[in-house]
Amino acid sequence: MKIRIETLGCRLNLGEMDSLARSLARKGHRIAVAGEDADLCILNTCTVTGTASKKSRQAIRRLRRSHPAAALVVTGCYAELSGPICSDLGADLVVPNSRKDELADILEDEGILGRTETMIHSDPFPVGECSAHTRAFLKVQDGCDNHCTYCVVTLARGGGRSRKIREVLSEVQELESLGFREIVLTGVHLGSWGHDFGPGRQLKELVRAILEGTSIERIRLSSLEPWDLEPAFFDLFDDPRLMPHLHLPLQSGSDAILKRMARRTSVKSFSELVEAAHVRIPDLALTTDLIAGFPGETEEDFNASMEILRKLDFAGVHVFPFSPRPGTAAAQFPGVVPRPLISKRVGKLQAEAHTLKEKFNRRFLGRVMPVLWESFEEVENGRIWSGLTPNYIRVLSRTPPGSDLLNTIAQARLLVARPGALEAELS
Repeated sequence: MKIRIETLGCRLNLGEMDSLARSLARKGHRIAVAGEDADLCILNTCTVTGTASKKSRQAIRRLRRSHPAAALVVTGCYAELSGPICSDLGADLVVPNSRKDELADILEDEGILGRTETMIHSDPFPVGECSAHTRAFLKVQDGCDNHCTYCVVTLARGGGRSRKIREVLSEVQELESLGFREIVLTGVHLGSWGHDFGPGRQLKELVRAILEGTSIERIRLSSLEPWDLEPAFFDLFDDPRLMPHLHLPLQSGSDAILKRMARRTSVKSFSELVEAAHVRIPDLALTTDLIAGFPGETEEDFNASMEILRKLDFAGVHVFPFSPRPGTAAAQFPGVVPRPLISKRVGKLQAEAHTLKEKFNRRFLGRVMPVLWESFEEVENGRIWSGLTPNYIRVLSRTPPGSDLLNTIAQARLLVARPGALEAELS
């Protein structure tokens, strides 16, 4: 059976669908590529913002139009909170988040897939079959016990749940056997891994187990809440297999706004954590999230966010306009910021973020760094390859026609700064 899998939103969603694709391939099915006809379409949706919800609805309509004869299965956060709408838009089956990890079995039970024993064994699941990357996104945690006033994810995902170490190690070993060179640990609240197992269980226990129990070459961490970390956590980065890249979402540079958001941090404690990370992790790329236009955000609050960007010298910043989500406390807060003013503030933050990213990239000009090459573009008289350094700098390199760097790690000298990337030559 040919199956088209699409996902919207976060890396966790990517990891879930990559895992599903591997499961379906083991059952003998083939993952269809873009533009190919499919017998079954599966969409993993997102609803973290109003724009994400709109994209989810558009994707359902598009898949229904482009694959009229295929079964259409919709899951994910938008499906969790707006299941009837998904059905009205053409979904044949809506699977809640609580059962997403059982999706392959559910498809068989519903008669959408043929039973395993009737399938013809397919080739092993290849690197990049359902993910556009040679990195594998691995879900180790789901759900969240925080109640940030703007966030709808707790409603869509439920409370925090951690995967057992032995399960994670087994999947890492499987990914390595499939040829992946890098894994990215993901979760809704990744830093809370282990809290549901009992007192004293922390994410560093899982990371250390992966470092000691597997030989995967690169391990990267996705977003971590700052209150889950202490300076001793950064000692893990003494192992060069743990990539020097941290994403610590701050959301605002104003303590008053952080309090209204119910964020369990302050500007002072966040700054101290960042300083400790830079001391312990050479060449660290530190990125963050900021929300512009949260209800009650004054010009002074906004200026505080601009100031913290410059002070902490981030390597990258994701900027989001405040989006009131139904069912969240912030959707009812007074002090709504006008949309034109939110857009203006977003533009200022994005401009500063661009400056910071270019500044960070230029810091490494002249250096020779290992690059994991992920993809290429055919150009006249050659190919332009794209890959990532350990600290998440996008690198481009021109090679002769027919050259093959896919999923290899090769040293490259970083020579020229381009928008969002550095050009390099292979060493």
